[in-house]
Amino acid sequence: MALLVIDIGNTHMVLGCYTGETLRSHWRVSSDRDRTGDEWFILLRQLFAMDSLREEEIRAAIVSSVVPPMTPVLEEVCRKRLGVPTRVVGPGLKTGIPILYDNPREVGADRVVNAVAAHARWQTALIIVDFGTATTFDAVSAGGAYLGGAIAPGLRTSLEALSRAASMLPRVELIEPKNVIGRNTIASMQSGIYFGYAGLVDGIVTRMKAEMDTPPKVVATGGLSALIAPSTVTIEEVEPFLTLEGLRILWERNS
Repeated sequence: MALLVIDIGNTHMVLGCYTGETLRSHWRVSSDRDRTGDEWFILLRQLFAMDSLREEEIRAAIVSSVVPPMTPVLEEVCRKRLGVPTRVVGPGLKTGIPILYDNPREVGADRVVNAVAAHARWQTALIIVDFGTATTFDAVSAGGAYLGGAIAPGLRTSLEALSRAASMLPRVELIEPKNVIGRNTIASMQSGIYFGYAGLVDGIVTRMKAEMDTPPKVVATGGLSALIAPSTVTIEEVEPFLTLEGLRILWERNS
């Protein structure tokens, strides 16, 4: 059986196909809220064909989403167009981890999925840093309870806001600068956002560690994790497909 896993984020949607525990294929596309179900189905078929994956190999699907308008559209595509049983991460789905938020329904599906995957893999206390449209920090106890976390603006979100708010500042590429001291406006902006975020990550992780009973392992995921992690001192490991792995685990726990 091939399992289709779909993580709908505010900027990108990441999809993967698992055969057993092996991630056979993965794709990243824009989260276009205006696409119809027919358009998404056509795109899925194109992605499958690109990796020589036959549509009939897909036997089940699971979706996590932080974009509510897109959730029923993708769920319907999986159920009706692909014709496979489909689960959506949310109330009623067994996660296997207690959520100690004041209101557990407020926790984004992707944050829960990341916590499930990370604890299943490392079986210890964790801090998970997810670099997306927002940068999220999630604390998980050694026993596997979701403790809470912090939310900061994402790197690209901050960079775009800076360019919009300051008329003299251009839009720039997000890269790792060679020097902290920029010799021109573009280099200075790249330095500020890149090293500023590395400092933000280290600052928040250090403060979160001080509030946890067990020294945690710090793991990064998300599209920009590989770019920022090398310039931090707190991130120990980068796992780009942590969310997809969590979706696979959740499917198994609820089957």
